Amino acid sequence: MPGIGVVYNPRSGHNLRNPRAATRLARTLGDHGVVREAASLDQLYRVAEDFRRLDIDVLGISGGDGTNGVTITGFLDVYAGSALPQIAFLRGGTMNTVANSVGVRRGRPEGLLDHLIRAYVARTSRPLEDVERHVMRIGPAPGARARARGADDAPASVAMPPMADKYGFLFGTGVVYGFLAEYYRGGQPNPVVAAKTLLRGVGSAVVGGEMIRRMAAPFRGRVELDDGTSWDERDYLALAGGTIDQIGLAFRPFHRFGERDGAFHLLGITSSPVRFVTQLPRIWRAAPMAPGHAVEATPRRVTIHPVRSRLEYMVDGDLHACDGPLSVEVGPRVRIVVGT
Repeated sequence: MPGIGVVYNPRSGHNLRNPRAATRLARTLGDHGVVREAASLDQLYRVAEDFRRLDIDVLGISGGDGTNGVTITGFLDVYAGSALPQIAFLRGGTMNTVANSVGVRRGRPEGLLDHLIRAYVARTSRPLEDVERHVMRIGPAPGARARARGADDAPASVAMPPMADKYGFLFGTGVVYGFLAEYYRGGQPNPVVAAKTLLRGVGSAVVGGEMIRRMAAPFRGRVELDDGTSWDERDYLALAGGTIDQIGLAFRPFHRFGERDGAFHLLGITSSPVRFVTQLPRIWRAAPMAPGHAVEATPRRVTIHPVRSRLEYMVDGDLHACDGPLSVEVGPRVRIVVGT
């Protein structure tokens, strides 16, 4: 029986604090599948090859958003165009935005795995419930040069090679990158630190403090969209996109992600930091920002051209950079298990 294959990231937030987490996952899984550790890219690719050979039914991932994105990237590379197994996000990381957005129940990885096993055993009478979401493929456009800048769930966790495309559900430049850089400087990352970072940033924006100048350094450039139109070269507080609605702390800026099949919701925020702060309640409610604060589109593919050679950006909570233009396009659909 192919069963469940679990990828375990020992450097994710929960797993760092619980060194026996892998043992508990293996004990919970029993003879319903296998648990494999992936603390490096080489390990991840070996695990993906092993799981493909075993023809696993469900890919469980113990880690947060960064681990999920890196794992999906590695498995898409190894499966080479074949559909991935259903994916079960078992949480266990610092950031679990994707799991929250698609409706994965909250809990510890071993508890979520136990629920998954029960549903898996009963799948002949009640198939595993899942939702489908596209991932985005993000990488340097032809002629650009990538720079490694991984952040993932903890520094030095599974990192992609510099020239590899990344697959993820969230992307952002400008204040999106700046907020996360500030957040990772704030000590051990966790939701409390994230909330404090946001509140400090809001306060700094109101008084024009140094923190907001550092965190909200604008991105200057232009955007080519796949319909032949473009957004003018200018300063953007952020360019950001998603194939899920949330971006963290229950804020939902990408409420149009499902409006057009095979597309993502792209925002170009044009307001000042102070004016943007006034829009946060609307973003939290998944309402459009007031006119004059942003431009938006639902493209399948865009190319971002920075004025400065270095372009810093975020993919699913990990920080990256490249020299030259960046391509962001819709990638494959993946099936995410929910309701277990």
